[in-house]
Amino acid sequence: MFRGKFLHGLKERYGAGELEFHGALTGLATPTQFAGLLGLATKSKWVVYAKKPFAGPKQVLTYLSRYTHRVAISNRRLISSDAQSVVFDFKDYADGSRHKTITLDRSEFVRRFCLHILPKRFVKIRHYGLLGNRNREERLKQARQFLVTVEKTDAKEKPKKNDSKIEPLRCPFCQKPTLIFVREMASERTHQPAKPLDSS
Repeated sequence: MFRGKFLHGLKERYGAGELEFHGALTGLATPTQFAGLLGLATKSKWVVYAKKPFAGPKQVLTYLSRYTHRVAISNRRLISSDAQSVVFDFKDYADGSRHKTITLDRSEFVRRFCLHILPKRFVKIRHYGLLGNRNREERLKQARQFLVTVEKTDAKEKPKKNDSKIEPLRCPFCQKPTLIFVREMASERTHQPAKPLDSS
């Protein structure tokens, strides 16, 4: 469905003359070449190829976290600029990840930069489940009810710091109510299985 909608929108933009083709893609400006591209895209299966990361999911999360709130290029990579061109640093992975510099015409630099601007209503971070945008407030309200949470009590109802008697269903640290002990988890250092607390 996504493939069909995407290609349909692409075809409409092409028919309206809203698409631009530069560099190696110049040939796609002709109707024949563009129709051929759409034909190949229709026959291909749009399935994401994802393989297990070599260094584990933690490294993947660390890598992706660098880009969630960043722009297309950081300021430290910009070396110089004048009325005609912009010089910036890049890492050439084809040459052993060596740092090199590249000079682009200002209009070309702006064009490449704009390619990284997300379309309207397309966000980098999406929330699912309870934090999804649709009916989020209602779901969170229901979740709080299931968790038997209560509204914050008045400050005067909180036990004093010097009071050694703590209500059995109150957290000894944050003093919030509805603390229910289920079981005690063993320390990661000991690698012992969790044991349920003795009800006696």
